[in-house]
Amino acid sequence: MQPATEFLTPEESAQVDGALLTSKKKFSTRLAIYALRCLRQIAEETDLAPEEIPSEQITTWIQKDENIKQQLEVDASFENFFTRLVMSSLGPLKQVSQEFGVPLQDLTVQQVVKWFEKEGKIE
Repeated sequence: MQPATEFLTPEESAQVDGALLTSKKKFSTRLAIYALRCLRQIAEETDLAPEEIPSEQITTWIQKDENIKQQLEVDASFENFFTRLVMSSLGPLKQVSQEFGVPLQDLTVQQVVKWFEKEGKIE
């Protein structure tokens, strides 16, 4: 189980840290991995596919997420900001899903990291 103050597990962080990525791409990769976890949990609770989850559902989930609660208490606008970040991660996650030929909810951290590495080489 991951600590309440961490968005990624130590193993997930190690995979991202070991990737040949710029700092900006590592941030995007970390965000995509967290968003994937978030979307999976919301999908489980709502019986929606991750790609079908509306932003309102994400906002509600973020409000309940212990990892974010402290930040929300400090800055109420963080909720909207973070909702937009999670929603923007859907684009890359859909591309990873297509490239690996697996449903979005079945993606692995390794697949997400590999995709971002490949994209980083193209740029």
